[in-house]
This record gives sequence, structure tokens and C-alpha cells, in this order.
Amino acid sequence: MTVYSFMVGTFTTGTGTADAGALTTLQYMELQGGTTTQVSFVEEVYIGGQATASAPAIMLLGHDSTVVATPVALATPNSNGPANPSAGVLGSPAIGAITGSTQAQRSNSVTLIKKNFTFNSFGGIVKASYQNTQDRFGILGNTASLGAVSLSAFTGTTSSSVGAHILYETM
Repeated sequence: MTVYSFMVGTFTTGTGTADAGALTTLQYMELQGGTTTQVSFVEEVYIGGQATASAPAIMLLGHDSTVVATPVALATPNSNGPANPSAGVLGSPAIGAITGSTQAQRSNSVTLIKKNFTFNSFGGIVKASYQNTQDRFGILGNTASLGAVSLSAFTGTTSSSVGAHILYETM
């Protein structure tokens, strides 16, 4: 299996979005399965604060009830590719998106897992590793509500800039 990295160099959190609300362009990152049967697992989440003053951020990783439609191709410095340069490349890799013709919506279902990463984005960092553990986040297929996850700010966040990456393994 190959570990991939979806990285966004910087994005604005905004003041956050409640569950089931359309996320704002360039204020989230969504990872969507490459095919209807593809299975991926989140191995690591890292968020680094880039704010110039104290700015509490309530960042959630959660399944999306609406997935990004027609994702816009990533541009530098953002990336989505294998971590190992000698890795085999998938025919239909998972898609990393920060915007599209329809924006993602984090699910409000209480039976779908969410991970909370609350921190101060004034130089703060948060990193969670899930390699080979029971609580790693799964993505199944490429449709709502199991086929896409997004990392975005929840209501109550102080608007600031952050950079983040999601390491994931596709089976």
C-alpha cells in the first residue's frame, strides 16, 4: 500500500461553518475517493497556525453529506500525491479539493465520526497520527456520506490562516 499526502500550503479558516452548511471556497480541504469502491484511511492530520495574533480555531475532520462537484485542479503550493517517490501510482487516486462548482458540506449525522482539532492558530500546531490504530478515519467510495471527508473550521472559530496536510493510505 502507498501513503499519499494531500497538502494545502495556506487557507483561511473564516469564522467557521455549522454542520450541514455549505463550506466556503478556499476555507477547507476535502479528500474524496477516486472510485465508487475505493477504500482509504487517514493516517495523519497536521495543522499549523499562521495567524499574526491569538486566534482560537475549532477545526473538524468529518464526513461530507455533500461532496465537492467538479473539483478545481490544485495549484502550487498545494499538492496531492504519493509520499514515496518510487510508489506505484493509482489509476484513479483520491481527489484533493479546496473548491469546485458545488462546495462540500460537513455532515450533521451524529452516527458519522468526526475528529476535533482545537488549537490557537497564532503559531500553534496540532498533529494526530493514526497509523495502524483502531480509530483511524475511513473513506469508502466517492459519494456522500462515506466517500469524502473535509477539514474545516466549526462555528466559533476566530478567522485566521492555517496550513495543513492529510496523510492517507488507499487500499
